[in-house]
Amino acid sequence: MATRIGDRAVVLGASVAGLLAARLLADAYREVTVVDRDALTSAAPRRSAPQGRHVHGLLARGQQVLEELFPGLTKELAGLGVPVCDFGTGLTWYFAGRPIRKAETGLICVSAERPLLEARVRERVLALSNVRLLDRHDINGLDSSPDRGRVTGVRVQPLDGAEEVLAADLVVDATGRGSRTPRWLRELGYPQVPQERVKIDLTYTTAEFAAPLPVDPIGDGAGLVCVAGPGRPRGATLVRLRDRYALALYGLLGERPPTDPEGFLAFAKTMPVPEIHAAVEHARMITEPVSMHFPANVRHHYERVERLPDGLLAIGDAACVFNPIYAQGMTVAAIGATVLRGHLERGVPPRPREYFRDLAAVIDAPWDMAVGGDLGFPEVRGRRTLAVRMANLYMPRLQAAAAHDGTLSTAFLRAAGLVDPPQALMRPSVVTRVLRAPRRPPL
Repeated sequence: MATRIGDRAVVLGASVAGLLAARLLADAYREVTVVDRDALTSAAPRRSAPQGRHVHGLLARGQQVLEELFPGLTKELAGLGVPVCDFGTGLTWYFAGRPIRKAETGLICVSAERPLLEARVRERVLALSNVRLLDRHDINGLDSSPDRGRVTGVRVQPLDGAEEVLAADLVVDATGRGSRTPRWLRELGYPQVPQERVKIDLTYTTAEFAAPLPVDPIGDGAGLVCVAGPGRPRGATLVRLRDRYALALYGLLGERPPTDPEGFLAFAKTMPVPEIHAAVEHARMITEPVSMHFPANVRHHYERVERLPDGLLAIGDAACVFNPIYAQGMTVAAIGATVLRGHLERGVPPRPREYFRDLAAVIDAPWDMAVGGDLGFPEVRGRRTLAVRMANLYMPRLQAAAAHDGTLSTAFLRAAGLVDPPQALMRPSVVTRVLRAPRRPPL
């Protein structure tokens, strides 16, 4: 961007969403400051992001955006030993206990643990001459103009010092699911931000295993994905990382994978994919299983608020938190960054209501996919529109048909990877293949 549209921008949170926002703001503002509570000196899990200790997925569209903003990042990660493969051949996808047919999709899967991915992106962002990092700082609140019509800065405090104010022309909240922006807006006199919640009561537990596995069902691919479904609210993801393997077990609707090694392995044995338990039964567990609870999908509808102050935006999980089993979080953050880029490229400070309207438009599809999938479980409470009911009848048939049809596998993975819109699965050519496929009895 040739023209600066402001002097100072502040990003709250050094998550993937925050780092992507800082990368784009650096083109539009003279100085960009990223504030985070954690000490960010290594590729270790962050204390304020305990989910970093678990298996993460970067969907195809997310990889495309990251590669666009940081050219060569995929090759750099591959050079570090990160498995890089095709989504349709390097991963084995199981639905109702059956694998869909493998097919080349042209979509790139990068099997990097989240702390490593964050560290490499952070290194690229901090190499920009006008970006600085304030780690080990608490974020206490916002500063505003006397009429409260504009956010003018952020109150921050080093963990061992006194509070200070960072003046800013623009503040971007990327603090994730713990975002306090709705509360801050109320304190400034703005309307309540409408919130949508779909409770799923998810617990996922992850353990890591030494390489090589005594029984290796992955080979030179990236992993196995066993997806939970109605009547079987348990699933698993086994992935190959740089120098080890990780198995994430999850349970919906109150199912809780144990954290003791024996219980963890026993839970793995209940998967409808026996290869998963066989792979780790006699493997050496190198980390104790660790659990995380995720109660609900949460969406903040900023686009429905009639009044918003200038100078304040939100991105990533600060705007919408997704059920992690669909691996949408980092990718939707990347897509949100493209929305921010579009507004910055206008050459004027982003207008919050217009920004949030455009952000909502790109969140709609992944939100509908995630929540629609969760509403496929009869026990999940929520509004089941005709579209949701039809999708939950159609998708199992598509996935069953994809067991023998690589074209359907590719269509599904392009939609699930947020490369194609969900409507692409309803194209006549796709529907015809689904309807012509023989029905199969339940496994």
